[in-house]
Formats: sequence, C-alpha cells, structure tokens
Amino acid sequence: MASVSELLTEPEFKMLQLIAGDNGVYRQISGINVIESVDLIPFCRPNEIIVTTGIHLDSDSMQLEELIKKAFEKRVAGFVINIGPYISMVPSSIIQFANDKNLPIFIMDWQYRIADLLKSTFQFLSFKQHSAHQRQTDEKLLYNLLFRYDEYQFSIDSLEKRGFSKGAELGIITCTTPTSSKNRTHRYESIIFYEFQKRYNHYLALKHNNQLIFLINRQEVKTAHIPFSKTVEAIYEKVIEMNGQEDLIIGMGNFSTYLGDIYKSYNESLTVLHLVEKHKNPFIQKYKEIGAYKLLMNVSDQSIMKQFQQDMLGPLYMYDHLHNTDFVHFLRIFLEEEGSTNKISKKLYIHRNTVNYKIKKIEALLDVNLNHTFTRTNLNMALMIEDILSQKSTLK
Repeated sequence: MASVSELLTEPEFKMLQLIAGDNGVYRQISGINVIESVDLIPFCRPNEIIVTTGIHLDSDSMQLEELIKKAFEKRVAGFVINIGPYISMVPSSIIQFANDKNLPIFIMDWQYRIADLLKSTFQFLSFKQHSAHQRQTDEKLLYNLLFRYDEYQFSIDSLEKRGFSKGAELGIITCTTPTSSKNRTHRYESIIFYEFQKRYNHYLALKHNNQLIFLINRQEVKTAHIPFSKTVEAIYEKVIEMNGQEDLIIGMGNFSTYLGDIYKSYNESLTVLHLVEKHKNPFIQKYKEIGAYKLLMNVSDQSIMKQFQQDMLGPLYMYDHLHNTDFVHFLRIFLEEEGSTNKISKKLYIHRNTVNYKIKKIEALLDVNLNHTFTRTNLNMALMIEDILSQKSTLK
C-alpha cells in the first residue's frame, strides 16, 4: 500500500491542503470512500481516505466532529473535507483532535470535483500496486545477496539498475521488535518506510523473520547534514505515539565495498539489536558505537572470558539462584547509573535505604569496593562478556 505522504508528493493532489495531523502522514492508504453521515460509518474500511461535503450534516459542526471521530475508530488513513456551502470552515476542536491522534485532515475547495479526486486516487493506488511487483524483485535480490551469496551468481548489474553505483559502500540496517513484545515489526512498517524515504535516495528492503532489513548506500543520503540518530529518533517518537511505548529496535552494521561483506554487516546489525535490547539503551544504533564489545567478541579463547565472568560475578549469581534475589540485575543498573543512589532509586522504584543495603550486600558477596573505578571496570567487563555469550547462544 502507498502512504499518505506519497500521495501528497503527486501533482494530481495539489488541491488537497493538509491542515492537521501531519505526524500521521505515514499512514497507509488502501482506498477512498465518500461518507456523508455518521450512519454510513459502518461502510468505512481501515486505511481508506474518507471524503465528505457535509451535505447531510448539521451546520453546527457537531456531527462533522462525530463523523471524524467515528472514522478514526475505523482506523482510516485520513479525512478530506470539501469546503463550500455545507462546511465553510473546520472547527479548532477537530484540528486539535486530529493533531492529538495523528489523523491527517485535508481541506479541498468546492471548485474541485470529488469525482476527479476519486479517479486520481484510484489511478495512484493502481500505479503503486504495480510498483509492488518491483518491491518483490528487490526483496528477492536482497535475500539472495544476504543468504545465498556463495551459491547465487550475483550480478552487480542488478544493483546498478536499482540505483547502487559500482564500488559503492553498502551496509545493512535492521529493524525489529523486542523479544518480549507482543507486536510484530510490520505494525511499524509505514513509519519506518516514511522516515527512510526522507533520508535515502535508494535502498532495498526485505521482510524476514520479524525483521525489516535495508540495504543502503553510504553516499546516497538525502540529508547528509542530519545524523542517522535523528532518523531513528523520529521513528521511535512515532512508535511511542502509536503504541504508548518504545516497541522497536534499530541497528546499523558497518559499510563495505565488497559485496561478500553484506552478510557480515547484517550480523553486525543483529549484534547492535541484541545489545540495545539487553541494556534497554536506544542510543546505541551503529556497530561502530559498541566500543569494547568489539574487542571481547574477537577473543578466540572463550574459556578465558567465561572464567573471568565467573571470577567476577559467580558468587552473585549463586546467591540470586539460592535466595531468588536480583542482585545481578541491580548491579547492572548500579553501573549504568554510575552509582547514583537517587537515579537508581527512581529507576527501580525502590527507597534509597534499599539501594544502600543492596550496594553493601553486593560488596560483601563479591568482596569488593564498588567505589573503586578499577572494580567497576572489571564488573562492567564481566557483564559485557555475559551479553556476548548470551547473544552467541541465541544465534546457535
């Protein structure tokens, strides 16, 4: 399906003026429907653009507001109000509602024919449906590049035809929902595509195992002066508005001119996703930002890492296991918040006295002083090793 934002870029729809709900233009469109009264709302379908002239509505605007609210409940893509003899203006209460709910509201002057709007919309959606075939071709191309590179005779010409120049630096961005989430990634597809279309001139996209995977060219960025983190931030904000919580994770792998490294970039993006979810830290977005994790991941003798982790955290894990406590988790929060009693208390919703008790208990169990920088460094390292080992176990 096409999005409202794509429709707005077409010259055939210059008669539409967006007056509210501009944060909802990522909504997808499945069709268009003319609804002139609240009684006809049952005929609305999700993702439709609804059009009304107000011919059967009271002039006091209360019915118009009710019509829009009922249409919103039907999860429509947007609402077009034909400004003329029946509706002279859109009340501020409707604009406020649309902005609060991210529901795009358009006005169209009476001089434009609704029949022409319907025709243009049908043609627009038909063209987008044809483009869907191209997206399937793109998905196959990216799938083969990622998962069948060794056996698939990959043609650089195929990438060049899709706008990727020869010798370009290519990398992977992967989006997914946390393992604890009940939602699937497709719920946020329109939001992600909308922001990526604003940022990148060309990309390939693939839906795979609750992941939305993008192949991008480092040089093909429309907004080179705006960091990638701003795009991620915009996506997260819309996800929160839509779902009430940050229910999406985005990770970027490294770039390479060698096509055989694309799968490596994909795995690097998965590492970022794992670490973001593990630490509940949406500010890690790129593989190059994971710092010391890179060093630990390249230690060939895993027994050394396991022994170090055991030496540092073994007593704490044993105590938690025997007494059903959460001192390992508390230690993570302690280190993340740099030992700030106030921040730990607020984050865990526990009293400051409880925080101080747990700090002393951990010091006694591990026989350490948590005020020492070297001790904190070693404990951080032990927890980082745990993150790496847990990721490797999930990939087996």
